[in-house]
Amino acid sequence: MSDRLRISNTWGKRFADHKIAIPTLLRRAGLPAGLFEQEKVYITTAQLFALWRSVGELSSDPAIGLKLGSETRLARSHPAGIAVLCSRTFEDALQRLARYKQLTCPEEIRVERKAQEASVEFFYVEATEPQPDVLVDMVLSWILSVGRHGTDGQITPLRVDLDRPAKHRALLESHFGCRVRFKVDRNALIFRSSDLDCPFVTHNEELLAVIGTHVESELKAQNASVNVGEQVKETLSRSMAGKRPTLPDVAKELGLGARTLQRRLTDAGLTFQQLVEDTRRELARHYLKQRAVELNEAAFLLGFEDANSFFRAFQIWEGTSPGEWRARHCFAEAVPPEVQRPVSTPITPRGVKPLFTEPKRRK
Repeated sequence: MSDRLRISNTWGKRFADHKIAIPTLLRRAGLPAGLFEQEKVYITTAQLFALWRSVGELSSDPAIGLKLGSETRLARSHPAGIAVLCSRTFEDALQRLARYKQLTCPEEIRVERKAQEASVEFFYVEATEPQPDVLVDMVLSWILSVGRHGTDGQITPLRVDLDRPAKHRALLESHFGCRVRFKVDRNALIFRSSDLDCPFVTHNEELLAVIGTHVESELKAQNASVNVGEQVKETLSRSMAGKRPTLPDVAKELGLGARTLQRRLTDAGLTFQQLVEDTRRELARHYLKQRAVELNEAAFLLGFEDANSFFRAFQIWEGTSPGEWRARHCFAEAVPPEVQRPVSTPITPRGVKPLFTEPKRRK
């Protein structure tokens, strides 16, 4: 699964409405300055977590996540949000929402219904660190907001489970209207099982049919985009060593004509150049974490013509040199030998002599 989430560019304005300086927020989170100016905003799970951690650090309001999750105007303005509110019941809405979340993979909404209780939990497939508290507050508040809006306030959770230490208990219990348990091994909203059967007063079959068709079409296009993009990146990772692959080269590997591949990439909103850059950046991080791979060998394996081209590209990607990045990351982590090299990436040939050396900095 690709670690690529799409978020709305309206988040910039929403954060600003809560007196958060966007340039400071993005700089603190290590994100591009013009992130929210893009028509389509894609970030990784780690970047999403960094963004929400920074929101919590910059805001003096402990309820900011709860407030952002309670703002229903965003749901009314997005087709998927409208479709969810047009659902027949709360359970129908949750199932529809879980499916539509595939549009922003790799994020899942897991609904578990038992005899007496039903839990709703967000899960991030590519996460390697705990979810930021502000993000947890926002998504759980949003789920409750959907339920309350759809049922005209008829739903109240049984409890909220949080994996964080006890903090702001009164604030959280007042907002959710129920008991909050801390230091639990999950972040979840717990409802009565019967709550899932509550009908939505906002149910609109005709509007749901129209919007549902549009969202399903978008979902299909998104899946196609991920498929063709991942196929190209997988092929690039196997054939990049010592040369820069071309679109015709990759098309041949995939058993397609160059025009066919180009058309599929265009339909998916992707460019071959961007996929090459994305693949190089991912592989660069992988190689630099392998102590046995010299910097000059990494440049060769990534298909750069010379070391300087690699170092310039890496500086743009990470804001630092390959050597400095390795010093900060490689030796701070103990990578088990059995997972050091993914099977889809080329192996460094033994006996390859250094082709390049990292240029010396000018004093």
